[in-house]
Amino acid sequence: MSLTVIPLSEIKALLGWYRAISTPSVVFLCLKERDIMEIYLVCGKAQSGKNTASGMMKNYLENKNLRVCEIGITRTIKGYAKDYFGWDGNEDSKPRKLLQDLGNTIREKDKYFHINRLCEDIDNLKNHFDVFIVNDIRLPLEIEEIKKRFSCVLAIGIEMENYVSPLNSDEASDITEHALENYDNFDFKIINKNMEDLKQDVINILEGGK
Repeated sequence: MSLTVIPLSEIKALLGWYRAISTPSVVFLCLKERDIMEIYLVCGKAQSGKNTASGMMKNYLENKNLRVCEIGITRTIKGYAKDYFGWDGNEDSKPRKLLQDLGNTIREKDKYFHINRLCEDIDNLKNHFDVFIVNDIRLPLEIEEIKKRFSCVLAIGIEMENYVSPLNSDEASDITEHALENYDNFDFKIINKNMEDLKQDVINILEGGK
């Protein structure tokens, strides 16, 4: 897979046999032999709007007749919680501390474990989808490593306006709740003010980085 960077002013002169992912300054054309695969990384703290924004993105892209897979990097540990610890999968009853502890224990042994699992899933499913939306990115390493492994990747940071953590002090102190606080390499940043503005921000990004 190769990555070609072309100025925005030249895009109109190109044939429409590719899809373009744009940032405010350039458009990234992801050229593969047969097809194009886009990956959006939706990043942020607990209840900042990641799942809501991801759902909006999925609906918008599916309305454009694209095949969209919404996937989570924590899918494996959520599976452990369901299969071995009795979690019913309901977000309202999510055992957050258990999930944090499972994730940290695994990362202590292999910091790439969750990233490898996600990338394997994407690779296995890539012939069936045009776009992947990863809805639960929490760590800088996850962003940087996924960008190394795939060409067409955009990281979207979401921050809730006037955010007050809904977590207890123990949960809120976990690395997954503060590792991105000073991260400044997002392709786009959304301040989640309300549902209407969030939806428009999502649309602007998907329509070309407005």
